[in-house]
Amino acid sequence: MQERLQKIIAHAGVSSRREAEAMIREGRVTLNGRVVDELGTRADAKRDHIKVDGKLITQAEPHRYILLYKPKEVMTTVEDPQGRRTVIDLVRGIRERIYPVGRLDFHSEGLVLLTNDGELAFKVSHPTHGSVKTYSVKVRGVPEERLVDKLRRGITIDGKRTLPCDIERMHTTGKRDDEGNSWFEVKLREGRTQQIRKMFQAVGHPVSKLRRVAIGPISDPKLTPGVWRELTKQEVKMLETMKEPKKTVKARPVSRKKPASAAKRPTAASRPKSRPTAASRPKSRPAAARSASARTETRSSTRRTPSPRPATPRPKTAAGKSSGSKKPAVRRSGARPSRSSARR
Repeated sequence: MQERLQKIIAHAGVSSRREAEAMIREGRVTLNGRVVDELGTRADAKRDHIKVDGKLITQAEPHRYILLYKPKEVMTTVEDPQGRRTVIDLVRGIRERIYPVGRLDFHSEGLVLLTNDGELAFKVSHPTHGSVKTYSVKVRGVPEERLVDKLRRGITIDGKRTLPCDIERMHTTGKRDDEGNSWFEVKLREGRTQQIRKMFQAVGHPVSKLRRVAIGPISDPKLTPGVWRELTKQEVKMLETMKEPKKTVKARPVSRKKPASAAKRPTAASRPKSRPTAASRPKSRPAAARSASARTETRSSTRRTPSPRPATPRPKTAAGKSSGSKKPAVRRSGARPSRSSARR
């Protein structure tokens, strides 16, 4: 089965996949006697002859997973040109070619993973796979919370901005919280050279002690400087099944003061009701009818209503009846007499 050349090299335990890609670009890898410098080249590990620096790659070695507590003043490399002690010098009795995953600077101490599994090494070292490294950090003085929050969001170091990280204040060495030096727990998802030291140096509180206490879900407080052990199958499985973390952005605190524009905004109670729909609107009248109705309303509004006249009491007769109950008939001039009057 054909696979990418850098993947075959990583499976053989020669290096990590990232280092294998660099070897291919530099022209240090040959495939069937021909130099390969393209990363997309595929090969079959069982049929093709693959060499790195002139050495033939054999079948994949059994994978080894070593957890080491690196002491101070030890290099996290396979070889050091200056002859300083490396993490490989501390691991004795391992026949397979293992190499450290990631880096831990010369003056720091803590956990380091060594393996010949290129796939796992790439997953643990690359920040997109969720491998969080946890550190206990001691800094000089007591940084203000605004400075710590600035480091959490990320700052620019060497022309590149750091990823957001988790920083928790643990305790101080003084009698009060604002005295002495401070201890922090820092969780990073990237592994830039001396990143934590440069971060706190940038805010005026240099690091005096730095110790890595966990690699992803793997930790061991019983290990002492210079001591190592094999990872269990369960721990290896935990590293293999790490997933990409969800991106969570911490919201900035909102000021309690309301802006001037917010005070002018109408509330829900004062807002006008929604406009009626087409079905609920009354049918419009023609323009002529609307104008006539308007004129009628104007006239009626200008008319004066007559004031009511006061009622005058009528005089009563002797019999107790009003004199005005029955008026005598008055004959108008020029009117014809009725038939009853003519007969009389």
